[in-house]
Amino acid sequence: MSAFNHWLQQRLTKTKEAGLYRECRTMHGAPRPEMVVEGERQLVFSSNNYLGLAGDSRLVAAAENALQAFGVGSSGSRLTTGHTTWHKKLEETLAAFKQTEAALLFSSGYLANIGVLSSLPTQQDVIFSDQFNHASIIDGCRLSKAKTVVYRHVDMDDLEEKLAQATTYERRFIVTDGVFSMDGTIAPLDQTMQLAERYDAFVIVDDAHGTGVLGEHGRGTCAYFQVKPHVLIGTLSKAVGAEGGYVAGSRALIDFLRNHARSFIFQTSLPPAICAAADAALEIIAHDEEKRHRLAKNAREIRTRLQELGYTVYGDNTPIIPVIIGATDQAVRVAKQLQDVGIYAPAIRPPTVPDGESRIRLTVTADHCDAHIAHLITTFQEIGTELRQPL
Repeated sequence: MSAFNHWLQQRLTKTKEAGLYRECRTMHGAPRPEMVVEGERQLVFSSNNYLGLAGDSRLVAAAENALQAFGVGSSGSRLTTGHTTWHKKLEETLAAFKQTEAALLFSSGYLANIGVLSSLPTQQDVIFSDQFNHASIIDGCRLSKAKTVVYRHVDMDDLEEKLAQATTYERRFIVTDGVFSMDGTIAPLDQTMQLAERYDAFVIVDDAHGTGVLGEHGRGTCAYFQVKPHVLIGTLSKAVGAEGGYVAGSRALIDFLRNHARSFIFQTSLPPAICAAADAALEIIAHDEEKRHRLAKNAREIRTRLQELGYTVYGDNTPIIPVIIGATDQAVRVAKQLQDVGIYAPAIRPPTVPDGESRIRLTVTADHCDAHIAHLITTFQEIGTELRQPL
């Protein structure tokens, strides 16, 4: 073994000893509530496919039609050969859906966050970032030339105190998830916007997990609070059921990012077929209230039943339902017990979540039926007895 590989194996050994080793699980077939995972049929409670659109026949048909007309790959960045009529149409649809002047597509939500945070704030500025913001926001802040100040999770008093102390900076940016992916909490965007106005700050919201789920017509967390941040970031890979990311806002913002966001300029664009599928999904989301209502009902049912069983469950009224187990090895054991009875919900461990808060991050979709939920709850009841939780 070479010195390089020996060094890597030593580091991997430490990862395994800490119970933090990760492996990919192979999924067979389109995203559905029931899937074959590593050769075993499992009831999936870990997907971000909240509205069940990733396998929807209408999205598949839209993608197939575009695939025949435009081919497989986009062949280049948006500024060379990667800009098609489907990219243009999807940006127009996104702007209308989010009720902004314009929108800009990125190849992923991660790249959208990187692009915004590495290009907008300057060396004379400061970014205030929620403690539990997504890794893509954290990485974007690290790439920024601005100073980053972390405030306690959804703690508006702490945010205000830090804003009040930041008078020497030229500009102040507040960046937050709309819905936090590991805790399922909703950012108090109404209060955030009030503080931004009071302290002359700009607000950036990543609404990856709110779009399609919250607000009128599923427009997201900003619509839920009826606020308009300066920069609205999102993804097409969760409730929308496709792939890619976007930024929505003023025409000046979009024009700036098109010219300055490196993760837009130098990244190969999304395939046109994916754009066509996402465009079809946004049309469904805007007009199909039933899916959203069914999703909310399923989430309330699971959250309420687990709390009645004595489990510590984080989050607000979202389809993200974190069941706190505690120790890393115990969370891994619970995930294995779930898998043994046909439920796929992997353990979430540090560094993704804080030490001592390893969890089973359940996510529910509009396509889960009563029988699926009943099986989940019964299993957690049996596991709870073994964990000696107060049932």
